Amino acid sequence: MYLSGIGSAVPARRYTQVECWQALQQAPQFRQLTARSKATLQQVLSNPESGIESRHLALERLADAFDIEPDVLSARYARHAPALGAQAAEAALADARVSPHEVDAVVVSTCTGYLCPGLTTYLNERLGLRTDVIGLDLVGQGCGAALPNLRAAEALIAAGRCSTVLSVCVEVCSAAFYIDDDLGVLISACIFGDGAAAAVLSGKAPPQKRRVRWIAAWSATDPAQRDALRFETRAGMLRNVLTPEVPALAGERAAALLAAALHERGLTRDDIRSWIWHAGGKRVLERVRAAAGLDAAAVERSARILRDYGNISSPFVYFVLEAALRERAAGGWWWLSSFGAGFSCHGALLDVAA
Repeated sequence: MYLSGIGSAVPARRYTQVECWQALQQAPQFRQLTARSKATLQQVLSNPESGIESRHLALERLADAFDIEPDVLSARYARHAPALGAQAAEAALADARVSPHEVDAVVVSTCTGYLCPGLTTYLNERLGLRTDVIGLDLVGQGCGAALPNLRAAEALIAAGRCSTVLSVCVEVCSAAFYIDDDLGVLISACIFGDGAAAAVLSGKAPPQKRRVRWIAAWSATDPAQRDALRFETRAGMLRNVLTPEVPALAGERAAALLAAALHERGLTRDDIRSWIWHAGGKRVLERVRAAAGLDAAAVERSARILRDYGNISSPFVYFVLEAALRERAAGGWWWLSSFGAGFSCHGALLDVAA
């Protein structure tokens, strides 16, 4: 399988963390928080060392973030998820020089809202795809969803069912914000952003483009740690469960999966020329880097995407991959890794032409 094109999209409005802190202090929910919760919010949002400077949010104004009602949040997702997904898909198709009528299947991953029929039908309509296109809506895989999505595309291509597959990850995290004295809920509201990304996959190397070949992939899931990172539904709204154990879990699982994959392929860390990591947050990325035995340069692009967009959940690794390709990162073996709810961790080995 080959990556023929990649694209991304974010809401038009960008908000700095300082702006978010200023708006939060005016919110009615802020007055109901404990002194400890208020101090936590201030530390995360106003600390320049937090790793995040800004986020794109599907909000006309920041005050809208505090209208936390089930119908409001559901309408926000229904309005913005199809639009963001279509924008990212159009960018990927243009990058691949592939027309919508050449697409045989669409695989969409999301976890921040629910539509029935699923997002695939909205993308089919907006993009003008054929009526016989296979549509697969994948849900419930959280931040790690991009890799399972790509593996589904690989299976369709390997089975000979499809020649061209459109992979899309889209999250409207602002449709799942929640504010109370739970530390995980507060941190989530401070670090997650909105966005979408897409990739065009094919069974043949695209002509006149840099070759990006998918070689193999690995996954590991630990159901015993399911409650460390997940969504729950409360009062009709999605509420993120984010525990203090997540950075350590992410580091341990990501490093173990990497080690197993390299051993299986007879490679070492030094053979990897570029690293495409999901970040999660600054602490998470630091634990991943330390556990994998890497230097700061190995996570620089992930840190940069985190700085400019926050944690955009499942599309995040596509943003990093897009940056690496745009910047003509050194060819050779590339490692692509995402992790999230489950607790699950995924990795893939890419062979990228010089």
